[in-house]
Amino acid sequence: MSTFAPFLGISMDREKLTGHLCMGVAYAIFGLNIVFCKDIANSDVISPGVLFVLRAIGASALFWIISLFTPKETVDRKDFAKIAAASFVGLFVPQFTFLMAITMASSIDTAIMGTLGPIFTMFFAFLFLGEPITGKKAAGVATSFAGILFLIFNSVHTGGSNASTPLGIALLLLNSLSFSLYLGLFRPLISKYSVVTFMKWMFLFALLISLPVFGKGLVTTNYLAITPDVLREIAFLIIFATFVAYFLIPIGQKYLRPTLVSMYSYLQPIIATVISISVGMDSLTWQKVLAMGLVVGGVVLVSRSRAASRG
Repeated sequence: MSTFAPFLGISMDREKLTGHLCMGVAYAIFGLNIVFCKDIANSDVISPGVLFVLRAIGASALFWIISLFTPKETVDRKDFAKIAAASFVGLFVPQFTFLMAITMASSIDTAIMGTLGPIFTMFFAFLFLGEPITGKKAAGVATSFAGILFLIFNSVHTGGSNASTPLGIALLLLNSLSFSLYLGLFRPLISKYSVVTFMKWMFLFALLISLPVFGKGLVTTNYLAITPDVLREIAFLIIFATFVAYFLIPIGQKYLRPTLVSMYSYLQPIIATVISISVGMDSLTWQKVLAMGLVVGGVVLVSRSRAASRG
């Protein structure tokens, strides 16, 4: 890491490096999760609402179990309402809209909409945290955004049954807006508590929000119809894409500015491209190399921004 940190414009401070590592791993998991969630949706054996409840149950249980072995931490009474709001904006809305959208949108359109996150986050961070929109930061976001669009529009994809619907696009827009609002609005609250304490309450509130809405489906779902392959994908969704990723994200949020955190959403379509190449579904072309160069260049510009360097 020390060899490449100066080139990337990342401080040699251990906390900054920890933040970048956490966000990189978390969004790489999210990239894999797009593929798995699409397969789960195509199986048509479990609804998005029930899938969200299972995520909330699994993550809540894991975070609360871990909390038994970590130092006790008391949450201020006044913060419970804020954590509940953060849970709704940062967990319930983005996770449920994604699970709904994946049934109505193609992977390519999901990738396009995901690239809007850093732009929304930059403005929310400006509004709520006073994080300035510097020239380097704006140029970095624009450069990475151009790279992802170039990658997407130079990829071969098909329509037909995999075509997106207007509702699917609207849900992806809401997904990006909601999570960006969470990154920009709740960073002070996230930084106040340990990751385990914060996330155990976040997922508990998400579970309490979802049970009245999707509880009936949780009981009536035919779990015997779930194939072993889909069951493994659901397990990945709960353990890695929910528990592990959401364990890592608050750590990254503690050490990195919101706009830089959101830049890691650009990893998701890149991961999808790498997977496609590795299984022989795609090939590495100059267009993809150029696109990935633009993405990395954008991250370099944002990380070199004076606002980003303040952590």
